[in-house]
Amino acid sequence: MTVKRMMKKNPITTTAETSIVDVADILKENHIHRLPVLDKKGKLIGVITEKDILHASPSPVSSLSVYEMPYMLSRLKVSNLMTKDVRTIDPDTTVEEAAKIMVDDDLSCLPVIEGEKLVGIVSKSDMFKVLYELFGSLVKGTRVTFLFNQRSGEISRLSTALANKGFDIISIGTFVDKGEKDGVLTTIKVRTENSEGVLEVLRPIVKEILDVRVV
Repeated sequence: MTVKRMMKKNPITTTAETSIVDVADILKENHIHRLPVLDKKGKLIGVITEKDILHASPSPVSSLSVYEMPYMLSRLKVSNLMTKDVRTIDPDTTVEEAAKIMVDDDLSCLPVIEGEKLVGIVSKSDMFKVLYELFGSLVKGTRVTFLFNQRSGEISRLSTALANKGFDIISIGTFVDKGEKDGVLTTIKVRTENSEGVLEVLRPIVKEILDVRVV
């Protein structure tokens, strides 16, 4: 899947000359945590986040008076606080590639650029939503976590065995577990609340059952 399918399209934006007070109001009113910054031609020149504003705000132990604090903040512009060297992606970037960039570079968002135009933005929250859906969380069923033998064709064998018993797989995922040299950590969700029936199918195939629950 590419980010085109899950990005927030036409995100709210701001300019470099907008005051920090106004940006804070926009973030609060729209329940968002970041704004792409565009120049007069509509080209992306930065990103301003809620965290940037919080770091710029005076602390409770500041020597500024309660009258000086609002004045100081009102004089700050987006250009004073925004991140200028922004990492971007295009709409055809895969979700896993975008996730890797965000993890490797410790980023909370990635603006999506097509040509020179901002067409969307992907945030950590969007990534969590994808993970939520990939695990089949929208559908109730039996989720089993187990260790799989590292042999070719094991997933095919498992899916065939479940299908032969009339079970439908909602989702399946494998994970790198450095502590397990002889098995692959796997989670599967099956469209049934008959967990015992699912276990009867899995036990002869998998190495070890680690967790079973109906969710």
